[in-house]
Amino acid sequence: MRIVITVLGRDKVGIVARVATTCAEEKINIVDINQNIMEGFFNMVLLADMSDDGISFKAAQEKFTKLGDEMGLEIRLQSEEIFKAMHRV
Repeated sequence: MRIVITVLGRDKVGIVARVATTCAEEKINIVDINQNIMEGFFNMVLLADMSDDGISFKAAQEKFTKLGDEMGLEIRLQSEEIFKAMHRV
């Protein structure tokens, strides 16, 4: 299953590292990543692939929400299909 992880918030050291480390710990393979910083505001969109033998989708959502709370960021995890449907022009 492919997923999209979005990260929004004030820029600080370690955001990419913490998100990538969490992905690695849960066998979530990063396929593509795009991030930018505008006037101190951090924005990242990460496309990833969840293996069938790794963490469940629901558990991953909870883990990334908790990570976002710890870091003062908004981190959302969605299926690729839902993300595309929501952002269709």
